Amino acid sequence: MVYREAIELVSNDHISTFHNVTDAARAVVARSGIQNGLVNVYSHHTTCCVITQECAFDMSMTGLETLQQDFVEIFDAFIPVCRKEGMYLHPGPKALAFAAEHGEDARGCHNTDAHLRSALVGRSETIALIDGAMDLGAFGFLYFIDFDQTRARQRTVQITVIGE
Repeated sequence: MVYREAIELVSNDHISTFHNVTDAARAVVARSGIQNGLVNVYSHHTTCCVITQECAFDMSMTGLETLQQDFVEIFDAFIPVCRKEGMYLHPGPKALAFAAEHGEDARGCHNTDAHLRSALVGRSETIALIDGAMDLGAFGFLYFIDFDQTRARQRTVQITVIGE
């Protein structure tokens, strides 16, 4: 059996946004009626990713959990946020023209850092489903991360439960 739902989220601008989607995924699993199998949490957005990680509980001054802030700062060290035109080769003239044809402004296209971060982390997680519960371990949570800092955006997370 296969069961799928989409969850809508809104990401912030000017900062990477972490959405804890653990409870939403648990609710989808419950509605699916599937007891044993796999749960796939996926982003089709190329500047976003999905990870499993523990909750840090403590908050940084940016509003992110401390572990999330550490995650962002590590990326900032080797994939800096695009702050000026020409910092990265992408986007070039053809990409900018394509984006303009689809209603995207030039600032929104200068998100190469988000594309690179997402490509390294990965856009999905698959979790074992055992007796109706996701096997995340004692400290595991599911986070959807939007690395794109150019503006607030509407995002979609796909949750698919496969099994019996």
